[in-house]
Amino acid sequence: MEKNEEETLIVTREKSSEGRSESLFLGEESDRAKRFSFLLERAELYTKDSKLRPKMQHELIKALNEDERSVSEERSKDEFTVKEQSHYLTSFSLSPSYIENGEMRDYQIRGLNWLISLFDQRSNGILADEMGLGKTLQTIAFLGYLKYLRAVDGPHLIIAPKSTLHNWMAEFERWCPTLKAILLIGNKETRASFVKLTLLPGQWDVCITSYEIVVLEKRYLKKFIWKYVVIDEAHRIKNDGAKLSKVVRQLKSENRLLLTGTPLQNDLHELWSLLNFILPDVFNSSEDFDAWFDVTKLEDNELVVKRLHGILRPFLLRRVKSDVEKSLLPKVETKIYVGLSEMQRDLYIKILLKDVNFFNGVGKLNKTQLLNMLMQLRKCANHPYLFDGIERGPPYKSGPHLVSNSGKMVILDRLLTKLKKQGSRVLLFSQLTRVLDILEDYMIWKDYRYCRLDGNTSHTDREESIASFNASESDVFVFLLSTRAGGLGINLATADIVILYDSDWNPQVDLQAMDRAHRIGQTKQVRVFRLITEHTVEEMMVNRAERKLRLDRVVIQQGLVHRLSSRRS
Repeated sequence: MEKNEEETLIVTREKSSEGRSESLFLGEESDRAKRFSFLLERAELYTKDSKLRPKMQHELIKALNEDERSVSEERSKDEFTVKEQSHYLTSFSLSPSYIENGEMRDYQIRGLNWLISLFDQRSNGILADEMGLGKTLQTIAFLGYLKYLRAVDGPHLIIAPKSTLHNWMAEFERWCPTLKAILLIGNKETRASFVKLTLLPGQWDVCITSYEIVVLEKRYLKKFIWKYVVIDEAHRIKNDGAKLSKVVRQLKSENRLLLTGTPLQNDLHELWSLLNFILPDVFNSSEDFDAWFDVTKLEDNELVVKRLHGILRPFLLRRVKSDVEKSLLPKVETKIYVGLSEMQRDLYIKILLKDVNFFNGVGKLNKTQLLNMLMQLRKCANHPYLFDGIERGPPYKSGPHLVSNSGKMVILDRLLTKLKKQGSRVLLFSQLTRVLDILEDYMIWKDYRYCRLDGNTSHTDREESIASFNASESDVFVFLLSTRAGGLGINLATADIVILYDSDWNPQVDLQAMDRAHRIGQTKQVRVFRLITEHTVEEMMVNRAERKLRLDRVVIQQGLVHRLSSRRS
């Protein structure tokens, strides 16, 4: 290296010690712009190929002789299969013959064809249909297609929340029982035996397991080269630094598929984490992605929004119930603002003033706990009996005081009385299991038949409660559910009323709760009542949640949903 070159290098390093030099910064920006242009071009290529594929298939069918099709007379009525050299194209117009005990709906068949097109393009994707539209069935139909029409037997890995594992097994047994699915779950000894006798021999098509087990048994799961790794409720890996996100990225797989009704929950970086998992070579830099799409400019900058839609379109399929399920009436949400009771108001003021002496006297709440004022204020807005020592006793007796000492309970009591008279059935959600305890005492006092499900409910009790509530002529009036523990993998479409006793910071959690009733099979108008204690932290929480939903509408709904609507027309 010559002397002047060395001097130039030294100067540049000195500048970088104080801050990035302008020349380097401009160079990085230029490189970032080039990568963005490349990504747009690649997205456009994928989109064009996807749009041309049905036309290409139709022309190929016309060009080929009947003998070359290798399609039986019976199957040609509802599907076609074409072989041309080594390229194999398939699309369905009706439910595939290997799907048993029912027919796939039109939009589910379109979803299946989209998954097939991704497979043909050797690309991965996110099936982001709104909750309740049958992402599970579409996935099972696709894995069945791979086995029976493409001779891809697996192995496939499905990673899902623990609460939905048995539902996945039941859906395989119902829709495609010829696909052999196994369930990896249980304690350490049970899993060790299962791995040795069932998993490693490999005489199966699909392995279903939970997030937690993937982390615990990663050394065995990493031994396989998976044909497909499918992650259900995939927003669980939205934090790319979390242990689960790191483990699933270590699994060797030829293809990856994410299932989530809520691809965007809080910010665009979480969306990048999902895209990075399915296409690590394309979305390899979170810094680039964050720079390309400034979340503060999305609502005001139409160009940025259009560019983002262009990037997402080939890799993400999103349909909403209002567009594809015309027989399902839209849900109607009503916010009910309630006041504090006298006991709640007195308690709320003392928490704001951090009156430690008061709490040490009645509830033995220490100063450290008072530092988390937000949580204490939320508890107060729900019910004062969440604080030990506030309720008179022991002995503790149920009665009118359960209602009169909480503003929400006063409204809930009136609402349930009216709903009971009109023959409605209710799903009642809360974030806190201790709130469910109070609500359970209330149900017993009012002599209402109810079921309960929270994080401590065993699988057997869970299934029995769901079956009891959904049974024909069931007299169970209310189903009490913990929002996070009971919001996944449950079909409770026999209810027509959803009551959110309190709201979650993440609005998508509340939407999942609502969709336990508002889903395929619902024949009534679903009404949602959200209880909000006015002039408290709950109003702030709801307002912040609505801002997150606006971001979801701009990024995910707008452009993607309308694109699918226009394509159908």
